[in-house]
Amino acid sequence: MTSDSLNTPPAGHASDRRGSVATTPFAGGLVRVQATPVFLPDQSDPDEREYVFGYRIRITNSTDRIVQLLARRWTIVDANGRTREVEGEGVVGRQPILGPEQFFQYESFCPLPTPWGTMEGAFSLRAREAARVGETASSLLDGPWPENFEARVARFYLVAAEVGVNAEAKA
Repeated sequence: MTSDSLNTPPAGHASDRRGSVATTPFAGGLVRVQATPVFLPDQSDPDEREYVFGYRIRITNSTDRIVQLLARRWTIVDANGRTREVEGEGVVGRQPILGPEQFFQYESFCPLPTPWGTMEGAFSLRAREAARVGETASSLLDGPWPENFEARVARFYLVAAEVGVNAEAKA
């Protein structure tokens, strides 16, 4: 990637098309991760090179297993090409459990020193067979979780509302 391409948002990424969808095949089904970003002008201060972006993540379990999100990993790149890695347990203080055909949705934010950047990453999950008749919540959690996998989060673009395709990032 050239330095010019780092200083301008990619062409064709208008505000209604910055999100992403990724599907991870698993256990005869899919785990789908959809990301929808939004610029938060009321929490940003461009004069101080502080741009804050919110994002909504929706994780859908379309497998025949119960899955639990254990951890997250993000790669965040600003318009100057600076990369930051973020890892941690769960999301927004939770490690949600999703049954077949269930989804979990949450919102978070990402501050950047430039008016645009990207995020991508993965969720670490574990899986087990669906609950059996008579199985309690505690036996479900204490029982075996023999399968581990990662669900990819496709790259999505964080773009301040006033940034055009030919705008330059502030250093």
